[in-house]
Amino acid sequence: MSLFLDSFWRAVFYCLHPRVIFLSLLPLVLMVAAAMGLGYLYWDSAVNTVFVWLESTAWMESLSRWLQEAGLPGLKNALAPLLVIFAVTPLLVVVVLFLVAVLMMPAVVNLVARRRFPELERKHGASFTRGAFWSFGSMVLAVIALVVSLPLWFIPPLVLILPPLIWGWLTYRVMTFDALAEHASGDERRQMFRGHRMWLLLMGVATGYLGAAPSVVWASGWFFAAAFPVLIPVAIWIYTLVFAFSSLWFAHYCLAALEQLRRAPPEQPPQQPSLQPPPQPPQPPEQPLPQALP
Repeated sequence: MSLFLDSFWRAVFYCLHPRVIFLSLLPLVLMVAAAMGLGYLYWDSAVNTVFVWLESTAWMESLSRWLQEAGLPGLKNALAPLLVIFAVTPLLVVVVLFLVAVLMMPAVVNLVARRRFPELERKHGASFTRGAFWSFGSMVLAVIALVVSLPLWFIPPLVLILPPLIWGWLTYRVMTFDALAEHASGDERRQMFRGHRMWLLLMGVATGYLGAAPSVVWASGWFFAAAFPVLIPVAIWIYTLVFAFSSLWFAHYCLAALEQLRRAPPEQPPQQPSLQPPPQPPQPPEQPLPQALP
């Protein structure tokens, strides 16, 4: 628990470091460019497809009647864009996490190692290529889990539980591997995954809920159309900053735990019972018998 809380507060203070703020802007530039390109090409067709699907459903007619009676007929037109946003947001989070893991995580780990653990030996247990494949494979599994669990999101309690759990699992796998890739050997990394799995998974779930919070800013851009060009980039930057905080949290925790692991005395193998009989005490030399007198 002490390591968990200590790494949390250190990550909060490190988020104010100028280099961390600068690094958090790099994925933002890439994501804004990608979002603008995809929105220019596919936004209208995606919204129209969802709107046609809503018009063909029976419950949409009842919802439209209820909104008209409540004096809010304009919300009907905002429903289709909101559904597109809520469907794209999890994929956006996954892509941002992948970009942070590839672009930001090595720089953040080096920053933490240089300032806190300059004497910690770097054993280079995983290459950059292996880390990229690990992050990509974890991202694919998370996307599959998001798609499979999508029908359950319409159940009110599960929509608040399943996405943060999936994001938390993905964060736990990606951030832990990247935080230990440079300093830990393969055996040490596996020991860390086994010995600290519950705390690391808890950290991932906590950051998963933090990553879901900026969705409010993302969705509010459709209710405040004048602020749309500002709110959406701000939401993407908040996503990136949350993942920067996640990488700092995992870097502080994993490197501190790795240092403790190396300082701990090695475990002694259990003593095996010996099958040989115990040694006999030395016998005194025999005294010669006195000879008889003639």
